[in-house]
Amino acid sequence: MKKIGVISTTRAEYGLLAPVIRELRKRENQDFRVDLIVSGTHLSREYGMTLDEIKADGIRVDQQIKIPVNSQSELDISNNQAQALIKFTELFLAERYNALLLLGDRYEMLAISIAAGNTRTPIFHLCGGDTTEGALDEWIRHSITKISYLHFTTNEESRNRVIQLGEEPSRVFNYGSTSIDNILAVADMSKQEALKSIGLDNCRYVLCTYHPVTMEDGNLGNKIASFMEAIKQYPELQFVITKSNADQGGAQINHLLDQAEKAIKNIHVFSSLGVRRYLSLMRHAEFVLGNSSSGIIETPAFHIPTVNIGNRQRGRLQSESIVNCSDDTVSIVDAIRIALSECHRALCQKVISPYGNGHAAEQIAAKSIEVVMSNTIDLRKKFYNLEKTDE
Repeated sequence: MKKIGVISTTRAEYGLLAPVIRELRKRENQDFRVDLIVSGTHLSREYGMTLDEIKADGIRVDQQIKIPVNSQSELDISNNQAQALIKFTELFLAERYNALLLLGDRYEMLAISIAAGNTRTPIFHLCGGDTTEGALDEWIRHSITKISYLHFTTNEESRNRVIQLGEEPSRVFNYGSTSIDNILAVADMSKQEALKSIGLDNCRYVLCTYHPVTMEDGNLGNKIASFMEAIKQYPELQFVITKSNADQGGAQINHLLDQAEKAIKNIHVFSSLGVRRYLSLMRHAEFVLGNSSSGIIETPAFHIPTVNIGNRQRGRLQSESIVNCSDDTVSIVDAIRIALSECHRALCQKVISPYGNGHAAEQIAAKSIEVVMSNTIDLRKKFYNLEKTDE
């Protein structure tokens, strides 16, 4: 029997993997199986115990690997990685997967990728080639690319970067982002239904997420204070905020958000909203505010504005609907003013997403199965050299 292991450690990554898992599971039989391996913040009460959301989606969970998710210091992050490296090495030795499907750029995923390399387990990598200059994710993502065998990028620019890193073009596929699949299939709640599910009546609201900018040493407290001061300038809007991830500084941000919710009437903070509710709320929002990749990738496909704060997402392929700003109060307020303007909202209606046509998951699943069943995987990769051009 051939086995593919799909690994998820966070709510955001699970949302992008879910459509691929469903497509792979459609093809399970006596000769082929797909294991979902859940770890990281999915198993943490502090981060919403999002394992429950996966189960509520009706998706079978086959393995639960508990690792620490402390994020107060650099030593915490390294300890989390060390535990992930050991526990996933043990899992891969026991299960002997024919391939692992994983996504992105998180620090624990780098440790898991090293465990795969040490056990000679092929990696099929989603979302390689993207650039996020303001976060540690940048070098982590490219490192995982070099450990991986098969590559599924979300856009053509990213595909070219993966090839530039020396990966054979015949193993690099641009099928688009599964986030567009989700938009077409999952974001089906009405505005009233979505708001009622979080305890709000019909209103004008903004969907927000603010993560640490891990390549900067700036004072997080000052950044969140500026963020809150900007929000205070718009009392006519409700701000629905999802908590930060488990990067270094994430716990501090979440503590500050909890404090702000008690002091500011139009702020509503949630550990996790779930994929369906999050995307449905995005569909009906006035705009999306913060520094999450979802504001860059998913939001433009809904034809609504994004206010992207600071440098965390710098380098990602962007649509014209995105308003970039610095992380001080004045800049954020000015960007919100643009996002709410009739002129900018009209521009958003004309935006075409560069991240695919909503059929990424089925193509990723089909190619993954084809390669696994072909028995042709050879991890002795050659470095692909770009042809030199005359200057």
